[in-house]
Amino acid sequence: MSTKEIQIAQLSRKHKDSTLHNLHGFIDIYALYGSYKRLNRQSASGVDGETWQSYGKGGIGKMTELLNKFKKGTYRAPNVRRVYIGKDSGGTRPLGIPTIEDKILQTAVLGVLELVYEQEFKEFSYGFRPGRSQHQAIDYLFEEVSFGKIRYVIDADIRNFFGELNHGLLRSFLDLRVKDGLVRKMIDKWLKAGIMESGQVTYPVEGTPQEVPSPHY
Repeated sequence: MSTKEIQIAQLSRKHKDSTLHNLHGFIDIYALYGSYKRLNRQSASGVDGETWQSYGKGGIGKMTELLNKFKKGTYRAPNVRRVYIGKDSGGTRPLGIPTIEDKILQTAVLGVLELVYEQEFKEFSYGFRPGRSQHQAIDYLFEEVSFGKIRYVIDADIRNFFGELNHGLLRSFLDLRVKDGLVRKMIDKWLKAGIMESGQVTYPVEGTPQEVPSPHY
């Protein structure tokens, strides 16, 4: 872990039962550049048609402008391009594709929030945690069922979770730990961002576009 990541983790543990107000200070030009480097270089373009390669030609200047807009609260979340991909079980599911610049800022914010909430997880939690996979979860479950005291396994699939995510409940959940004004304002902008599909833009009142798993998308 970097010094900054250690600081965020320590801050989260120190104030485990209170809210954090100064998380945006950890999002700097180095965080944005690191986010850019971690993105999939072949990732699909958003509504602006910008690719990873073409965005990079703008150099640090583009990211400095992005950082300034974020810090001033003037950054506007662009529309998300919606596409559909096939499911193993048949049918399709929608995916949201943000612009490259939006992915960079999202990944930087995600990096801070992951470190905050990582301190909350139990050791047996595996879903959407950095450095953990479904294969590790299966191995853990096998060990517990085979040699532990587990006698029941409940398998639940939440239908259309991303499409029906309640914005109010999500904000209430964030209220428990994250009250940084800039970060919360940015999350609200992402929740309210338009969805572009077949040339038409809609503005959701619930749900959030499901994306290719972060940060390598």
